[in-house]
Amino acid sequence: MLLLEVVAAMMAVSAGVPALLFALNMRRYRLPKFGAERKTPVAVLIPARDEEKSIHACLESVLASREVELEVFVLDDDSADRTVNIVLDVAERDNRVKLLQSSRLPVGWNGKQHACWQLAQATDAPVMLFLDADMRVQPWAIARSVAALQKKKVTLLSGFPRPMSANVVGKMLLTLRQYMLLSFLPFGRMQKTTKPTYAAGCGRFMLVEREAYFASGGHAAIRQTRLDGLMLPRLFREHELRTDMVDLSTLAEAEVFRSRNSGVVKSVAEGLGIEEHIVTFTVVLLLGQILPAFVAFWWLLKGLSMIAAGSAVEDPTGLAIVSLLLFIALIASYVPRMVAARRFKQSMVSALLHPLEMLLMLMVQWLAFARTAMGRPVKWRAREYPGQI
Repeated sequence: MLLLEVVAAMMAVSAGVPALLFALNMRRYRLPKFGAERKTPVAVLIPARDEEKSIHACLESVLASREVELEVFVLDDDSADRTVNIVLDVAERDNRVKLLQSSRLPVGWNGKQHACWQLAQATDAPVMLFLDADMRVQPWAIARSVAALQKKKVTLLSGFPRPMSANVVGKMLLTLRQYMLLSFLPFGRMQKTTKPTYAAGCGRFMLVEREAYFASGGHAAIRQTRLDGLMLPRLFREHELRTDMVDLSTLAEAEVFRSRNSGVVKSVAEGLGIEEHIVTFTVVLLLGQILPAFVAFWWLLKGLSMIAAGSAVEDPTGLAIVSLLLFIALIASYVPRMVAARRFKQSMVSALLHPLEMLLMLMVQWLAFARTAMGRPVKWRAREYPGQI
């Protein structure tokens, strides 16, 4: 019984601390509000490589933006499909859109980072928005994000969009991103300090001040990484520049994965850098998010079988302690997940499958870790990169 009490206590703590942090963070993770202090020109920078299925919808959504003065630069990164023709068609109808051609990818560069670096040098706008081609933004998304950038007095602002995915596994994993962010990142510390430890972001939507971007070295300083959503905020913070995150779940959406398995690993790893602390996260998630449901179910069955058999309880105090601790662990792991599902308009069925989703996420993380440890290359958009973050 003593061993059960210890394990149950570890589960209660491992689930309870993230639940408390989740509750505190919910007050800080908000939709960006209206009302910029000044109307600032924004350059929307879109790297595009074989994006014929998504680039038109992306551009149309950006061009429909309200209360913001913007120009749009699309850099074609050696596309083999109709991406260029589609962008040119849009540019003919709207002179705010400009098409650029990428130079040859240098050795040691990730394709997206090279494209973003070229895009940043193509404009002198004081604020730049790096936007993935599979993104769709609501008319007020950019204006409200710029207002938040100014009001919060930060140099980089990011947020997770609502995912659109035909991939069942992808849907299950992406529903966890906001939950993980709110449960394991202390927003209070992130917003009050510039410590790199508290860096977080999403590479699909990254709003930056131009001056701060170039002062930090921008994408050239993280040229080899795939996880720009994590590494760019970390780079800013290493240069004592403030970064923050806002809730974009109702202001932007992304069509993700489209049968690209490597995209699953990338999108799940992006944000908090779980892959870098995989052992610690594995222990904490197993104890606090995965085991409580299974152990509580086993404990209930054991109790019912004892009642049915008419067995006497030898240690009623221990029984009560274990039951209480398991109840706390179960509630602390499930309630925040259910709240997140409602807040971010996710499936409640998905929330009920929370332990299985967390287990699947850990499996994906260990797959990525093993690939990195073995130095296996990652294939992305007909390019091969070393097996590294």
